[in-house]
Amino acid sequence: MRTPAPDEVEAALGPVRTELLRAAHAEAAELLARADRDAAELLDGARAEARTILEEARREGEAQGAAAGRDVCARARREARAHELVVRREAYEELRRRVTERVRELRHAPDYASVLEQLTGHARRLLGPDAEIIVHPDGGLIARVPGRRVDCTLDTLAARALGRADVEVETLWAP
Repeated sequence: MRTPAPDEVEAALGPVRTELLRAAHAEAAELLARADRDAAELLDGARAEARTILEEARREGEAQGAAAGRDVCARARREARAHELVVRREAYEELRRRVTERVRELRHAPDYASVLEQLTGHARRLLGPDAEIIVHPDGGLIARVPGRRVDCTLDTLAARALGRADVEVETLWAP
């Protein structure tokens, strides 16, 4: 057997090399095409998952925003109601103060002695004829018997009158 010359080896291997290169190119083209398809499928899947995540995040954000909005509105309503109650309380206290001042002015009225007589009669009807009657310095009187006491001071009478008028007083700030 003889050793073939390099030119002969080169010529004999040419068709094999050509076929190997063609097969390698075909396989590479197939691998690239498969890689492109796989990449496209991965991208499509990632895009679909991203859309799902974004939609879920949007819904969750809307739900959280709506809940936060409800919380803000509820807090605002509570604060407004608290403020309204403070203003009403201040208005009531001012009314009470003014009514008490006006009732105390009865001490200086010409018929104040008659007012004291009527209060004394009322106290004696409640406690009996032996009730001790004490004229109060701010107006009106206090009557006492052992174990019982009747407060007919002008301040107390003004407070009682306002207490009876509570429903009517409420209409001062009703819409």
